[in-house]
Amino acid sequence: MNPNLITPTSLRDRITLLDALRGIAVFGILVMNIPGFSLPYAQIFDPSLKGEMRGANFYAYYIPELIFEGSQRALFSMLFGAGVLLFATRLGKKMDGLLAAEIFMRRQLWLLVFGLFNAYILLWFWDVLFHYAILGAALFAFRSCSPKVLIAAAIVCMFFSMVRENLQPFRDHQTVVKGLAIEKRDTTKVKLTPEQRDVLSDMQAIRSRSESKAKLQRVEENIESVRGSYGDLYFTHSSRSYENETGGLFYFFVWDGLLFMLLGMAFFKMGILTGEASLRTYIILCVVGLSIGITLSYWRLHPMIQHSFNYFDMVKEGYPLFYQLSRVVRALGILGLIMVLYKTSVCAWFFKLFQPVGRMAFTNYLLQSLICGFIFYGVGLGYFGKLQRYEIFYVVLGVWIFELILSHAWLRVFQYGPMEWVWRCLTYWRFHPFRKREIN
Repeated sequence: MNPNLITPTSLRDRITLLDALRGIAVFGILVMNIPGFSLPYAQIFDPSLKGEMRGANFYAYYIPELIFEGSQRALFSMLFGAGVLLFATRLGKKMDGLLAAEIFMRRQLWLLVFGLFNAYILLWFWDVLFHYAILGAALFAFRSCSPKVLIAAAIVCMFFSMVRENLQPFRDHQTVVKGLAIEKRDTTKVKLTPEQRDVLSDMQAIRSRSESKAKLQRVEENIESVRGSYGDLYFTHSSRSYENETGGLFYFFVWDGLLFMLLGMAFFKMGILTGEASLRTYIILCVVGLSIGITLSYWRLHPMIQHSFNYFDMVKEGYPLFYQLSRVVRALGILGLIMVLYKTSVCAWFFKLFQPVGRMAFTNYLLQSLICGFIFYGVGLGYFGKLQRYEIFYVVLGVWIFELILSHAWLRVFQYGPMEWVWRCLTYWRFHPFRKREIN
């Protein structure tokens, strides 16, 4: 088939529910990302540093962590997996052989470029596009698998991600326990071996990094760099992006991302993401997922609060981590809740409201980096570290309203969001009609 005859998905072929879900997810992602834009890195995970352990600031930390932490990225990853399957399936119907794979891989390579742009130009260090580009390429091999195989593969990823999240804390626990025992020895009578000195040094390093004084120093250094010049900001955020895209990707996100992408592919084939499952199925997902997930989140947060977010004290006790498990069931619970609202038709207006946002999810995601960077970074308004934790959610509300109005207004005139159009042109390697009046 002539590649020039291949066209992207038309409006009549779109699954509007998936668009609405993407819109909800991209707005939800900002709720979890806003602390990264606005607060010093150490303060994001430790509200005790700035006296945020009570009142509005504490709840602004606690409620998102209890209910939403990781679940919005999980929903977005599921929808990405479904989107990969949908795109690859439609390509397969239009052409055979290497041409379909070439177009798909070109799509992923351009997504990787956009991820690098978000990370190293817009300087958003929690960018996920880079990860989605790499993991999405791997998903191409799973496009023909049955839902059972996809769910089984997701369970394998779940196992490895849980091992990964516990591996370093377990090693640190051993270091702390051994180091405390060595520290009690009378070194005037017993000389330490080189191995014991190394363990003692590692233990002391963990303890010093966990102290509030050391964290507050990192907070001040972070504020100075982010409010400074573009060069200072670049050095700080690009370093974090590099860690996220190397060790972070291959140590943790490869399992984390694939887990939900594979579930998304399975749920799409099973009709769960397209609203075809029974209302009973969604109610079970909602009730079981949220009740178990929030309970697990409570027990995850409880030792952190009990030990005033001191990592040394927590690893000394050897608490097992189950962030990933709580995240999976909470994400399924939130998906179930959204789908219950969809199936009962009481919130049809709600899904209609979010469809344009989802059709422009790529644009809106990058726009969040641009807007929040302008508001908080020193090259813009420089509000980094100046707002209280609860106040940063006023910014979230403002961005939501702006993107909601923009998405509806833009799609009255244009066929695609601006970044969606650019991505499509680069994927198919030719220009496509942009304004609606250009469509035959």
